Amino acid sequence: MNILVLCTGNSARSILLEAILNDRASGRVTAYSAGSHPTGEIEPQALALLAENDIDTRDLRSKSWDEFAGDDAPEMDLVITLCAETAGETCPVWPGAPVRAHWGLPDPATGGDAAYAAAYATLDRRASALLKHGIEIMDAGELKATLNRIAKQG
Repeated sequence: MNILVLCTGNSARSILLEAILNDRASGRVTAYSAGSHPTGEIEPQALALLAENDIDTRDLRSKSWDEFAGDDAPEMDLVITLCAETAGETCPVWPGAPVRAHWGLPDPATGGDAAYAAAYATLDRRASALLKHGIEIMDAGELKATLNRIAKQG
């Protein structure tokens, strides 16, 4: 199962969830992240948090969502937006028909280290909740309902 995590800058929240999912999924899913207006850089606090939690950061980079809309892009099964800006934007047409969900989360860049820690904790909790389910075999309706329940739980 391929998961694309979107945020505007692809510099913190989406990077964190991409890395957490890939670390925790044990090969069950492959997560990617991208931004509608990528900054081209990953926030140092995000990288530090991942390193503190022994999550590999070598292949992470800030990139445009356009990379995932082309004919040669991996087909996504699930697209998760993390900020209101990307949730409300007109997204490219993704190959396949991915389930979409919004897991809104405040931008930690405006709140310092405590905000980054809170964002990491929330994303880690949501990723763990998602991976507790057999998401690879769920139909689209069941997957969407599961994603919405996880978002409401915080």
